[in-house]
Amino acid sequence: MSQAAFITREIFTGHEIQTGKAVLVKEGTIVDIVPVKAVPAGYRVRELPGYMLAPAFLDLQIYGGNGQLFSSELTTGALEAVYEYCLAGGCTQFMITLATNSIEKFVRGLEVAREYRNNGGKGLLGVHLEGPYINPIKKGAHLEKFIKKPTIGEIEHLLHKGKDIFKMMTLAPEQCDHACIELLMRNGIVVSAGHSNATYEQAIDGFYLGIPAATHLFNAMSPLQGRQPGVVGAVYDHNDVRCSIVCDGVHVDFASVRISKKIMQDRLFFITDAVSEVAYGEYVHVFKGDRYTLPDGTLSGSALTMLQAVRNGVEKAGFPLPEALRMASLYPATVIGQQARWGVIQPGANADLVVLDEQLNLLQVIVEGEG
Repeated sequence: MSQAAFITREIFTGHEIQTGKAVLVKEGTIVDIVPVKAVPAGYRVRELPGYMLAPAFLDLQIYGGNGQLFSSELTTGALEAVYEYCLAGGCTQFMITLATNSIEKFVRGLEVAREYRNNGGKGLLGVHLEGPYINPIKKGAHLEKFIKKPTIGEIEHLLHKGKDIFKMMTLAPEQCDHACIELLMRNGIVVSAGHSNATYEQAIDGFYLGIPAATHLFNAMSPLQGRQPGVVGAVYDHNDVRCSIVCDGVHVDFASVRISKKIMQDRLFFITDAVSEVAYGEYVHVFKGDRYTLPDGTLSGSALTMLQAVRNGVEKAGFPLPEALRMASLYPATVIGQQARWGVIQPGANADLVVLDEQLNLLQVIVEGEG
């Protein structure tokens, strides 16, 4: 039986910083946090170097990593490459994302993701389908030829083929009948408003219908203006809707990140929106040093890791470290209803942890108590 007591100078639980404590882990699950002198017999004490032990990160929107774009490859090997990319940035759980494509490609992606998970693949929270039910006016880098309005039958098909692996969908609420949105939500899909040109009224209507989230704040959504508050205004104004943001200084200016945080508080969270350079398939991404674009120059994805998003939050947007860590862990976990399992160090949570130094360098990733 694997029992370990992890000790660092500081422990960030997801809620507070504690010192002089040890995190007890048994069989990959956190059992307790106890004073160092109270570690029970039978626990292997592991004194960790560095400054802080914190919950590992979650990324609810990533397309590729380490030279592999999932939608181009559609292999379990591509998912393994993405997982390794995530780990290098302190992220142990990810939602693999497919941009607007054919329904056949989506179904194949769902099947491969299930195969990866069933064969012991690590870290996969599920599949996030970004599209195809988006607004062509706000398509961004998405391919217009695949954009469409949903039907009940097509959504039922995706739900059937994606049973237990299809977890999240970005759609434009103004493009979708209420019945379609409600069908997704009834089946446990986290619906996120995005790639949307909705008016404030249309967006608020979707949020009051129960849409709990929105996708990459400011990017591919109607902006906040004095007479037209748009999707951004609706996100700001609603008390419960949570929204992701790409904190790389390219997708969004850091001042906009900071302003949004003041308004939204715990409703704003980080994603990477990361892709990989690829020269074939429907989506060709070109690496431009700090971002990826389509061949025509359209911004198409980030080169972020979750750890870099946290660093940027602290160093560029001025967030306190605990809050930046929550934006990469507890808050995304809350979006998918897993805040007791991920993003916290507390009894019953998974022992997925990161060890950081004072400069926020990643010293170690612990997965299920091992690392």
